[in-house]
Amino acid sequence: MRLTLPETYKSQVQHIQESPKFQLVPGQGWQPTAFPGYTVITPPGSEDGKNRGIYASLKQYQSQIVEKLGADMFVPIPAESFHLTIADLIWNEAYLHAKETPGFDDRLRDRVASSFRQSQLSSTGESIRFQVVGLMVMARAIAVCLATTDSAGYERILKCRRAIYQNPDLIEIGIEQQYYFTPHITLGYFGKLPENLDRDQLSQTFDELHQEWLDHYPENEFWIHQAEFRKFNNMTEYVRNPDWATYQF
Repeated sequence: MRLTLPETYKSQVQHIQESPKFQLVPGQGWQPTAFPGYTVITPPGSEDGKNRGIYASLKQYQSQIVEKLGADMFVPIPAESFHLTIADLIWNEAYLHAKETPGFDDRLRDRVASSFRQSQLSSTGESIRFQVVGLMVMARAIAVCLATTDSAGYERILKCRRAIYQNPDLIEIGIEQQYYFTPHITLGYFGKLPENLDRDQLSQTFDELHQEWLDHYPENEFWIHQAEFRKFNNMTEYVRNPDWATYQF
């Protein structure tokens, strides 16, 4: 919850940077740059029927952020790719190096599936309820952050993460935990920052946008019901084959 406080916005705006995950192409606007890897996420927006309502609200909210910040400064991602990350696995240079080893992708897929099977033994089969609590500003991106309404459900997510990050077979091929679990849904990335950026004014704008969420989006439930092993080539598309591992909460 402290991530949505005015003091946090004032601090965060001092550290924002242009994201390398998008580039401005003449005549084509902002285009995603190559950023390949693997992750464990909830089904992306276009495939998550249980969260259609909240994703529709987030798409509308995203357009308000574009209006406030401008299309040069804020690069929205397609609503079809909205998701919550359960566990980052490997990406960019680390992945490009790892995949030089023959069979790396297959080993990664099989060992994540093994972690899912191990953790699935303690699953209750019940979806986990979160609430979108407001705007979250990161160094290179803007998101909404989520808070759990059920400590037992939150612990089930942590167990799933531990099954991945503490699996010695995954550790052997270079998979390690690099971030704590801070549940959020990314809405877009920082594009070109003005040279004369007024950071104090920007922090106030973020606080206003946060209040906009609280005042006009009362439907804020987000349900976590499934995690999926997915591959990405950039920050706008997350793909999987039908036989790739899934985890039912």
